[in-house]
Formats: sequence, C-alpha cells, structure tokens
Amino acid sequence: MTDEQRKSVALEYLKAFDNGGVTSTGESILELFAPDAQVMFPKWGIANGREEIGQMFGEVGSKLKSIRHDYANFNWIFGGGDTIVAEGTSYGEHEDGPWRAGVPEWGAGRWCDVFEIRDFKIQRCFIYLDPDYAGADKARYPWLDGA
Repeated sequence: MTDEQRKSVALEYLKAFDNGGVTSTGESILELFAPDAQVMFPKWGIANGREEIGQMFGEVGSKLKSIRHDYANFNWIFGGGDTIVAEGTSYGEHEDGPWRAGVPEWGAGRWCDVFEIRDFKIQRCFIYLDPDYAGADKARYPWLDGA
C-alpha cells in the first residue's frame, strides 16, 4: 500500500465516526478494521478485535451527541511503513456540553491518532486526546481554577 492509500483508509474511518459509525459505502465502521485489530481510547483502555472495538465505540459514542473532525487542518506523518499518524482538531457536543478545539485553549478537541494499516484494513489505532470533552474536570487541575 502507498501512504496515500493508508491515508484514505484513515480518512474513511474518521468520516465514518462523524457519520454515526457508517462508512461512505453504507457499511459499519468495523469493516474498516482487521478482525484482530486493536484500538486504544483514553479512560477506556485497549479493545481487541472487532467485537470489543464495537463495544468501545458504542460506549464512547453513546456519550456524544455529535462530532465533526476538521479535515482541512489535519497534519499527516508517514513513517515509511504501515504506520501513519494524523493530528487534528474536532468539535461537537458531549452529553455534558459542547466542545470546540481552542475554545477554551486548554479544552478538548485536539487529538492525535496513530494507525497501522495493512491490506486496506486498520490493524491498530491508538487515539490520544482529552476525553473530558465538556471541560468538567477542572477541580483536579489547580491551573484551571477560575477558568
């Protein structure tokens, strides 16, 4: 696979997540993953295989009313092999309130995903972000006092 082909799989995944888990061809987002894939999400852990990944996405997604990734502003890093990295921003609404990257500057919405993609399937996706979308966890961080 080329880097551009890997990038197209990663973009299809991100767009499907924004579309309630449905790909551009109408399939489940899970079809983008190898049967034994791994996905890591902060505060959830590592999901192994499509069944656990589906459980993770269901549990995380049930807290979101909407999400949209800012595709035009992604940074892509290509490692020369199966690994690519996407860095970007997002906005949407969590059950506890809305978020938008940069509003406030310390808040949720900035993320980085590390993908391993082979044979047009995601083998591994580790998601790095602040899962406190609504910015409600201020009490534990003194520098946010009064924010």
